Amino acid sequence: MSYSFTLLILILPLLTFLFLGLAGERLKPMVAGVIGTINLLFITLTSYFTAFQYFTGNEIDKGYHAIQAFNVLWLSFTDQLQIHLGIMLDPLSVMMLVVITTVSLMVHLYSLGYMKGENGFQRYYAFLSLFSFSMLGLVVANNIFQMYIFWELVGVSSYLLIGFYYERPTAVAASKKAFVVTRFADLGFLLGILLLSFYYGTFDFASLTSLDGPVIAQTAGAVFMGLSVTTWAMLLIFVGAAGKSAMFPLHIWLPDAMEGPTPVSALIHAATMVVAGVYLVARLFPIYAFAAPDVLEVIMYVGSFTSLFAAIIACTQLDIKRVLAFSTLSQIGYMMVALGVSGYGGEAGLGYMASLFHLFTHAFFKALLFLGAGSVIHAVHSNLMNDMGGLRKYMPITHITFLIACITIAGLPPFSGFFSKDEILVAAFEANTLVFVVQWLVAGITAFYMFRLYFNIFWNSRPDYHHAPHESPWTMTVPLMFLSTASVFAGYVPFHALVTSDGLPFHTEFHLLVAMPSIVIALLGIGAAAFLYHKKNARPENMAVRLKGIYRAAYHKFYVDEAYQFITHKVIFALISAPVAWFDRHVIDAGMNLIGNTTVSLSVAIKKLQSGQMQLYIWFFATGALVLTFIMLYLK
Repeated sequence: MSYSFTLLILILPLLTFLFLGLAGERLKPMVAGVIGTINLLFITLTSYFTAFQYFTGNEIDKGYHAIQAFNVLWLSFTDQLQIHLGIMLDPLSVMMLVVITTVSLMVHLYSLGYMKGENGFQRYYAFLSLFSFSMLGLVVANNIFQMYIFWELVGVSSYLLIGFYYERPTAVAASKKAFVVTRFADLGFLLGILLLSFYYGTFDFASLTSLDGPVIAQTAGAVFMGLSVTTWAMLLIFVGAAGKSAMFPLHIWLPDAMEGPTPVSALIHAATMVVAGVYLVARLFPIYAFAAPDVLEVIMYVGSFTSLFAAIIACTQLDIKRVLAFSTLSQIGYMMVALGVSGYGGEAGLGYMASLFHLFTHAFFKALLFLGAGSVIHAVHSNLMNDMGGLRKYMPITHITFLIACITIAGLPPFSGFFSKDEILVAAFEANTLVFVVQWLVAGITAFYMFRLYFNIFWNSRPDYHHAPHESPWTMTVPLMFLSTASVFAGYVPFHALVTSDGLPFHTEFHLLVAMPSIVIALLGIGAAAFLYHKKNARPENMAVRLKGIYRAAYHKFYVDEAYQFITHKVIFALISAPVAWFDRHVIDAGMNLIGNTTVSLSVAIKKLQSGQMQLYIWFFATGALVLTFIMLYLK
C-alpha cells in the first residue's frame, strides 16, 4: 500500500499556519479557531488511519519494518553524504503521530473556550499550527539532519507560544529563557550530528541504526580522551535531548514556561516538546545499546536524579501549574531511566518498550491534568492553591476528570499509569537495585504531591469567592472527558507487541513482587496527602516549620536558578565577558583605530605629492635627484 497520503499530515498544518498568520486578522476570531480545529481533526483522523494501516498491514510474527512513505534528495555533498527530506513510518513514529495529533486536537478544541476573548486569538491558532507542524515533521523525519531542522522549528514555535502574552515581562523573560537554554543544548546535538556524519558518511536513520551499518559494525575508530568518536557523538546528542526534555541541570526553562497560556502548557508538557528528547534517544537506541552503552548508563543516572529532584520540589509549590511542571520533569526522568536500563531486542528491551509505553499514557493524563488546571484557573482566576478549595461542588466534571488523572499518575490499577509505570519499575528492578529503589520512592512522592494538589483544589477549606465558580463550557469539558477516558484505557494497548526496540513482539509478565510495593507506597502517599490537606488544619505549616531549611530549599527549587544567575552574572559576565569586552574595546578596536588614524595622518602629510601644481613636481624631482646624487657620491 502507498503511504504518500501522509504528506497531508505535514502540509495541512503548514498551510493553516500560513493562512492564519497572513490572513487571520481579517477573520473573526472564532472563525480562525474553528479553521485550525477542523484542520487538526482531519490530520488526527489521517494519523489514526495511518496507524491502523501500518499495524494491520504487517504480519506481527515478522515484526514491523520501517516504510519510506516519501523521500526526495535535497542536498548532495558526496556520493554517500546526502540529505534527503522524507517521511519514515515505523512503530515509533506512527505511535508518536497518534499521540501528538490527539493531544493537539484536544488543545485546539479546549482553546476555543479557554482563549475566547483574548487579543491575538487568530495569532494563537497560527502558532498552534506551526507547533503541530514542527513536532509532526520531527517524528516522521527519515534522517537526523531533517530531524534537527524540525527540532529547531519546535524551539521557535515554543518561544512564540510561551511568550504569547508579550505585554507581560514575565512571559517575555520565560520565552527567552526557554529559547536560550535549549539553544545551548542544541549546540551539543548539532556537534553530535556533525561527528556522526563526518566519520560514518550518512545522515539516514536506516543506515545509522542498522545492526550491519557503519556505526554499529565498526567497533574500531578514532579515540579522544579515552572515549570513541561514537561515544562522544551520542553523549553530545543526549545533551540536546536533555535540554529539550528538561533534564537536570538543563531543566530551568520548563517551570518558567508556565507563563504561556495553560493549553500551551498542556501541549508542551504532554505530547510534544518535552518528550522530543525521549524520542531522540529512542530513535537512535540501537547505537546507544551497541556502540555507546556507557552513555546509556549516564542517561539512567541523570533520569533517576531528575525524577527524584523534581518530585521533591513539586511537594512544596503553591502554583498549581508549577506543581504540574515539576511533575512533568519527574515523569520524563522515569522515561529516561527506562531507556537507560534497557537492552536491545526481546525481553532485554523491556525498558525501551516501557519508556515509550509511559510516554504514551503520560501524554493523556498529563494533558488532562493541565487542561483540568486550566478549567480551575478559568473559574477562580488564580493559579495559587491558597485561593482555591471546595470546588468539587461547583465543577463536578472538572473534579471527576482531575481525580481520574491524579489516580492515573499515582499508578493505581486499573488505570493506564499503573501498567506503564510498573513496566519501568520491573526493568529498573532487573537492571539496577539503587535506581529501582529511587524510582519506587518517587512513585510514592508522586502520589503525595498530586493528591496534595487535588485536595487543596477540590476539598480543604472553601474560600469566599467574589463570584461563584462554575463549570467550564462544553468546548473545555469535552476534551477533559475524552482524555479521562483515554487515561483509563490507554494502559490496555499491547505495547509489547507493537512498539519494541527491534520491531519484534515479545512476551511480558505481571511481576507481583514489583507491583504490590508500588501500589502500597502510592496508597501511603495518598494517605499522607489526605491526612495533611483533606481538611483545613495546621499540620502542613507545622511540618514546614519542623523541616526548616529542607523545605525552604525545595520551595526555592534548591536555588539552581540562583546558581545560574551567579555563574552567568558574577563569573561569566563579570570575570570573563567584561575583561574580553575591555580587551576588545581598548586593544582590538584601539589597534584598528590606530592603523586607520596613522593611515589618515600619513595621507594628509603626503597628499601634496599629488597636488597638480607643476612647480611642486619640479621641486620634488630636483630635490630627489640631489639626494640620490649625494647618496651615490658620498655614502657609497
